Amino acid sequence: MSAPARTGDGTDQVDRPLDLQIEDHRRELTGYCYRMLGSAFEAEDAVQDTMIRAWKGLAKFDGRSSLRSWLYRIATNVCIDALNGRKRRAVPMDIGGPGAPVAESLREPLPDAEWLEPMPDARVSTPAGDPADKAIARETIRLAFIAALQHLPARQRAVLILREVLCWKAAEVATLLDTSVASVNSALQRARATLSEQGISESAPQEAPALDAERTDLLMRYMAAFEAFDMEALTALLHADVEQNMPPLELWFRGREDVIAWMATGPGQGCRGSRVAPVEINGTVGFAQWKPSGPDGEFEAWGIQALRIEDGAVTGLSIFLNKDLFGYFGLPLKLADAPELWEPKTV
Repeated sequence: MSAPARTGDGTDQVDRPLDLQIEDHRRELTGYCYRMLGSAFEAEDAVQDTMIRAWKGLAKFDGRSSLRSWLYRIATNVCIDALNGRKRRAVPMDIGGPGAPVAESLREPLPDAEWLEPMPDARVSTPAGDPADKAIARETIRLAFIAALQHLPARQRAVLILREVLCWKAAEVATLLDTSVASVNSALQRARATLSEQGISESAPQEAPALDAERTDLLMRYMAAFEAFDMEALTALLHADVEQNMPPLELWFRGREDVIAWMATGPGQGCRGSRVAPVEINGTVGFAQWKPSGPDGEFEAWGIQALRIEDGAVTGLSIFLNKDLFGYFGLPLKLADAPELWEPKTV
């Protein structure tokens, strides 16, 4: 951690002004704050707060630690302060069992602040980065991992992320948190036990498969079937035990029959005629959806879907019905503003 800070291409930054070096760490700090807070928007605010505090405190930075370590100390304090006294962000499966795919199952949406939010991959990794580092970054922002982290107290959360995801030494984490190595190791053990109870391996995965051609092809076929609203084609792509959830709605389904019923005969029929465009989201593939709900059939932002793909089938559908996310993903609210985002294929 004490090596000179480096730029994205690996060159030393020692001859660059510190205020410029600080900005070079924005992307990795965004990933860290997102894992801590479970919200893309809160992560962005936390990083901005971190940057402001760092710029204001540059005169006090004495260089005894690396600039990177100093920034992580500030970011950790910002995140812990934000988490104090606040409920954890949830996914619909935390609240109750699966529901029936009918309109009568719908309830008033809960506030957006109640829910885990997605993160664009591009916000936490760079195309020019090391492929192994990019794979780890993708795997450790997957929705299941972020959701499990929300069950940890703030300091345990920081310890696990710093030790298991970012591979800091126990002594470095102890220095950052102003505690002992024994306390860090104890917190890590408790955090691992909690994650194991949530069905997550005791440590964060260190390798992840690339978004390979097979998964990309499955996404394209799913998008084409969705735009065509071809239930037979969609059925063929879904795993028998697929789960679908739709924050900010509490309602979620388990099973291919219920997912298809929601779209074919339930309220999901309103998605017929939608347009879509691919996105890379939380270490997986997905797509943004615009419904023909505006004046004169204008396509308007509706939701962003993350697909969990395993063994050649879609095993999970997380559909985030939050229009504010479109801007965060660099997407327009009206498709007329960018009509060529994706060219649909024949199913």
